[in-house]
Amino acid sequence: MKIKYLFPLFVAVIALMVGCDDENMVTLLDEIQVSSSYVAIPKDGGSTTITVTAKESWTAEKVVTSKDSVKWLKLSATSGSAGESQLTFSAESTLDGRTAEVLIKCAGKTQRINVIQGLAQIEEAKVSEVNAGPDGKTYQVTGICTAISNTEYGNWYLTDETGTLYIYGTLDAKGGKKNFLSLGLEVGDEVTVQGPKTTYQTTVELVDVTVIKINKSLVKVDSLANSILPEEGGEAIAYITCKGQGVSVDIPEDAKSWLAISSIQSSGTSTVVKFVAAPNTGGDRSTTITFRTTDGKKEYTSETSLYQKGAIIDASVAEFLAAPVGNTLYRLSGVITEIKSSKYGNLYLRDFSGETYVYGVEGFESLGLKVGDVLTIIGKRAEYNGDAQVGSGVMESMISVTPATIAEVLAKPDSNVDYFMVTGEITSVANPTNGNLYLNDGENELYVFGCYPGWGATGDFRKNLLADKNIQVGDTLTVIGTKGSYKGVAQLTNGIYFSHVSAAE
Repeated sequence: MKIKYLFPLFVAVIALMVGCDDENMVTLLDEIQVSSSYVAIPKDGGSTTITVTAKESWTAEKVVTSKDSVKWLKLSATSGSAGESQLTFSAESTLDGRTAEVLIKCAGKTQRINVIQGLAQIEEAKVSEVNAGPDGKTYQVTGICTAISNTEYGNWYLTDETGTLYIYGTLDAKGGKKNFLSLGLEVGDEVTVQGPKTTYQTTVELVDVTVIKINKSLVKVDSLANSILPEEGGEAIAYITCKGQGVSVDIPEDAKSWLAISSIQSSGTSTVVKFVAAPNTGGDRSTTITFRTTDGKKEYTSETSLYQKGAIIDASVAEFLAAPVGNTLYRLSGVITEIKSSKYGNLYLRDFSGETYVYGVEGFESLGLKVGDVLTIIGKRAEYNGDAQVGSGVMESMISVTPATIAEVLAKPDSNVDYFMVTGEITSVANPTNGNLYLNDGENELYVFGCYPGWGATGDFRKNLLADKNIQVGDTLTVIGTKGSYKGVAQLTNGIYFSHVSAAE
């Protein structure tokens, strides 16, 4: 790999810099002065001390440009009092040069301290080398812009033959932010950028990159008609501008079973590609189509995404958890066991097969839902830090469950739609397989005709709850069910297990 060093003049210029906020642009500040506004730390590690002279108390803070970007730099103090103080800058050894900036503030004025350790290097690298490299290092990378996620700040994806890298922030030609559109960068263009690497959670990023060169693609998708196809299938049309030697179209292997090219027509630099999608009997699906051309020496590409709606899949929690992350919509029903955020509707939902976290239910605060209620939602299989969750949740229906004493349940009329949550001590078990048992809350007793592992259980899934959870006579059980009766004797029917406390605890 080639190594490019910053201009030698850079160090000299920094050494002469005495910075301050724009509104306080003076060479000396009456409120606060420093013995040096440039701090150099040896590459092998060490410390450098400056003198701070202030008329009032002062604070020092590191300028953070990205996550952990200045974690390497240690300050002996972050505040001081009026008068003369010593401020020491320290760092461990480093293989690569790095820079930082520290702001010293006093009485509304700001003094900037520029810190450098070693010579900052810009390394030309492949995406795979960036992914494997250390955070804080500056890289120069060349690749294809394959997707743009934010056109204000300039967040997009760069891909080369070794992988894909997320670009978080792109500076304009004058080094300014929030002016991405001025660059004219489009999907399919070959771009060379340079910037520091950081890692946010598990995503590797180059932050606030400088664009070195844009090589415009010879093929571009101008538009895609019917980019969202209905469940019954249909036709999508891509309008292409190609200045190369013809257009080839790549449909991913996993999409060829439902998507095909019906025609390709070219006239001058314009090409129209028609696709036909088969009816979708499963969940939502999508694919990315690649268009290629060449100038005889180099290949150019452009991509577009096609999406087809699908049926909503009814699933148990276990089936949902086993499904892949994607845009397929699932219908889940279960009991709310915990609400983590009533504002956003973050909660846990459990049925007979398992429990899952729901990351937000649209309009949750207005729905009046509580722990114990039965909720049916539609959402996507999502994931956070490797943990499965329901994303983009929308309530389809709900059953309100009323907490009640046994006396209150006994006073209710029979109904198969009104659900109650009852807690009592198990006094006897009539049928351990189906969970037929008697509950006593200290004042009254109630027969529970069936206590099943969870909402939605049928057939054999209803059996053996007591044995599976080691529930015994004397334990305290909380169960959800409807009020019924048999031969004039009141009972709680089709009970759903909610929780229990062992008498041994």
